[in-house]
Amino acid sequence: MQQTSEQKQNTTQYIEKQGGNNMFQTLKKRIKNEKGLTLIELLAVIVILAIVAAIAVPAIGNIIAKSQDRAILAEASNILSGAKIAAVDGACGDDNICSNSELGAYVDGVTLDTTDNATYNATAKEWSITYGKLDEIKLDEYKVGTTATETAINTALKNAGGSVTTP
Repeated sequence: MQQTSEQKQNTTQYIEKQGGNNMFQTLKKRIKNEKGLTLIELLAVIVILAIVAAIAVPAIGNIIAKSQDRAILAEASNILSGAKIAAVDGACGDDNICSNSELGAYVDGVTLDTTDNATYNATAKEWSITYGKLDEIKLDEYKVGTTATETAINTALKNAGGSVTTP
């Protein structure tokens, strides 16, 4: 709803009587004098953002590498669990070696290479795994080598912050 010129004049006269005209003029002057950010202020903001980015990017990269390493270790642990079940079911050969083809039915969601296998050492009473992806582990504190014992994998998982349950 627009005001007529008479209403505008009445409003202006009312403001002048109340002493508000000076306030509006002062406010208009202040608004006109606002020029925005100075170059120094803008540069300070850019420098602060650059510092935050320099801190955040390496931290995020380390988090990603750690999660990928933990995923590989978890896959290896799952393969060993599948090998134990395959051995109990009699799917593995008499040589205590469960090959990738024998493990395939017992390990879901993990792609096994032709050289991947799990072996049971009856003398040491310990399982070991040969898993090519173990070489892809980036962080030194989680590296166990291409062939690793169940104990080494469980220790690496514990060091990575995971929990290990042994059946």
